[in-house]
Amino acid sequence: MALSSDGALSEPGRDDPAYARRWAILFVLCFSLLVIVLDNTILNIAIPTIVRDLDASNSQLQWMVDSYVLVFAGLLLTAGSLGDRFGRRGALQVGFVLFGLGSIASALVDSAGQLIATRAFMGIGAAFIMPATLSIITNVFPREERGRAIGVWAGTAGVAVALGPLTGGFLLEHFYWGSIFLVNVPIVAFGLVCGWFLIPTSKDPSAPRLDLVGAALSMAGLTALLYGIIEAPDAGWTSGQSLGAFGIGAALLGVFTAWELRSDHPMLAMRFFRNPRFTAASMSITLVFFAMFGSIFVITQYFQFVLGYSPLEAGVRLLPFAVPLMITAPASALLVKQVGTKAVVAAGMAIVGVSLVLFLGLEIHSSYWQNAWRMALMSIGMGLTMAPATESIMGSLPLAKAGVGSAVNDTLRQVGGALGVAVVGSALSSIYTRDIDDALVGSPLPADAQEAARSSVGGAIAVANQTGDMGFPGAADFAASFADSAKEAFVTAMHAGILVAAGVAIVGAFIALIWLPARAPDDPSPTVSRIETRA
Repeated sequence: MALSSDGALSEPGRDDPAYARRWAILFVLCFSLLVIVLDNTILNIAIPTIVRDLDASNSQLQWMVDSYVLVFAGLLLTAGSLGDRFGRRGALQVGFVLFGLGSIASALVDSAGQLIATRAFMGIGAAFIMPATLSIITNVFPREERGRAIGVWAGTAGVAVALGPLTGGFLLEHFYWGSIFLVNVPIVAFGLVCGWFLIPTSKDPSAPRLDLVGAALSMAGLTALLYGIIEAPDAGWTSGQSLGAFGIGAALLGVFTAWELRSDHPMLAMRFFRNPRFTAASMSITLVFFAMFGSIFVITQYFQFVLGYSPLEAGVRLLPFAVPLMITAPASALLVKQVGTKAVVAAGMAIVGVSLVLFLGLEIHSSYWQNAWRMALMSIGMGLTMAPATESIMGSLPLAKAGVGSAVNDTLRQVGGALGVAVVGSALSSIYTRDIDDALVGSPLPADAQEAARSSVGGAIAVANQTGDMGFPGAADFAASFADSAKEAFVTAMHAGILVAAGVAIVGAFIALIWLPARAPDDPSPTVSRIETRA
């Protein structure tokens, strides 16, 4: 990259060695992203198997998802800063090593608690991988191609949504559940080797020192907040435990904001939020990932527990969600050129909200095709939202801060996703527990069986199956009736959770419509990162 007269580096040039192999670099970076998203979708499809093999409760299931995204989100800003300071390719390689070790450890655990811990460790690796991928794309591609490249990057999430359930379903039918983590190892190896030979090392020559206080405050605040949300259905939303967790979380995040405002080396420069393009796009990313993670969390359980699909069958049936996203996300750049970012993002969020409202028409005997077209519609909306909002975030910041900018984008994705699983999962648990308690009134089930039925719909169906084999008069009829009652309770709870996700998406549509600028300014910041390439 060429130096300008003031010592700053100019936009990527066609004479740069990295420019000539930019599409190969994009392929490697998207493959790197694939391992992160693949891990989430594989875990979703494995939830029923984990319930049976590890005797996991609803709360533990949520922590298996959220321990990963919580550590991931808490460390992203720090990892992005490290990449800016010491080199983004190195951050990517470190992330691969940590992620691979965490995957091997997750495959070897024998309890729900251990899996929660190893998933948290995997989050450390993911925190180094994800911001490095987007910041390298931003620095390798020239401005006129950046939107399309980011669209491909965002569309990779659609590939992972398809590959995760399909791969997970195949592995669960032919191998033990730990194989869903071992599949990460060859992907990590591919990323390490190809990344070393293809990807240039880019860095910010003026990166400030690390903000360790800010990192600690953000991690602690998010942990307290999510702990309160996840445990509230069991402890009670107005209990001392829940209110205490919410209060501690809010206080710590408030202190984090105050610290960042007064620090001379903030982890997250609050001045970025003065730019409406950055702020509105950030809110859109957070809310669309809230809706996506929360809805997929319940839909995968609906497929297996209520409709009775095997893990592989459920994975195949998620294709109507994945394929439109793969197509729409890269194509959204063309729509942005025609009608502007505001219209595309607002329309995408509105489509997500409307499609989720339509999920309220599903019942315990709904056909698969009644699910499929709703998923396809939701996927189109998400594809229209993700890529333009991401490009708006990255395009509103100096290229030299691409690591931090990517980390902000990724943090908001993960926080939104974690909150989506926590809030939608909490609504699901609250309504399900209420309705299954009504079904248990006067039942002949022993106390331990009733407790298992309350813990999850999978536990209730297992209890019903065992009761049908007990041989007491009317056992078979009671088992069938109780299984239907559990499924009805789950579907009612699913409707409540999805309605929350729909409301969040519709709020996001209004935010984009009101505050997100239609077009990027013509004069973006001229400063970019230093890129070092091998001969």
